[in-house]
Amino acid sequence: MKSYSIEWGSNRLEMGNKTRIMGIVNVTPDSFSDGGLFFDCNAAVARGEKLAAEGADILDIGGESTRPFSEAVSPEEEIRRVVPVIEKLAGRISIPISIDTNKAVVAKKAVEAGASIINDISALRSDSELAGVAAKYGLPVILMHMKGTPENMQVSPHYDDLIGEIKGFLKDAIERAVSMGVDRRKIIIDPGIGFGKTIQHNLLLIKNLEELTGLDVPVLIGPSRKAFIRRILKDKAGNELKPHDPAVETGTQAAVAASVLAGAHIVRVHDVAGTVSTVKIIDALKSA
Repeated sequence: MKSYSIEWGSNRLEMGNKTRIMGIVNVTPDSFSDGGLFFDCNAAVARGEKLAAEGADILDIGGESTRPFSEAVSPEEEIRRVVPVIEKLAGRISIPISIDTNKAVVAKKAVEAGASIINDISALRSDSELAGVAAKYGLPVILMHMKGTPENMQVSPHYDDLIGEIKGFLKDAIERAVSMGVDRRKIIIDPGIGFGKTIQHNLLLIKNLEELTGLDVPVLIGPSRKAFIRRILKDKAGNELKPHDPAVETGTQAAVAASVLAGAHIVRVHDVAGTVSTVKIIDALKSA
């Protein structure tokens, strides 16, 4: 596996021999897994501190749910949710904070509050000014593949060539970001598990993740508690499991392990403590 090192400001992120863990803090009332749990600023800050203490390498703060069929919130509301959390966390933790947004004005306010990575599910397609924020501050950017929008992405998603189409999309996204001033050495790609994909699409993506390494940038993947895991496991009555069912976390760790074996450099998860153990074992196996 190729190693990468991203340096910006006082931060340095080494990837390759050690899989990096991004901990999720959703400051939303409606995220699929933990909507409402950390909507209160103090609860979100406490959650972020806990994930950092458990071993997260990055914290990803989001103020807008992107679950299937979700609706967008205003930039003002998104800023109101995330900026106070980022301001408090930035003074209390030493790991970099990522802002999960597709809006330039939100990203700018988040960066001014202490965030230093931009995680954009739209791969700089939603807001043309977002790349300018990344370029101005010299920040890493995560570009994700999504078929459609959160409102419609899970309505019968179809691909003629799943891996080829996603790889082509991400190649174009990298080139577009560079043309807009983003430093190529600071680009990370995400194939977008659950964003316009069926269960089979998600499984094939993880199985063939190594295909994306040819794009020569670090790969991030976020399978945590996603619907494909909950639907594969089911309960005895055949119903999809709830996100907080213990079996779903076990399934998540299986997906994390498979993803790391297939070439993921960063995994985005809710359960950092469990993931730390998983990636230590998989990293040891890979380097044996």
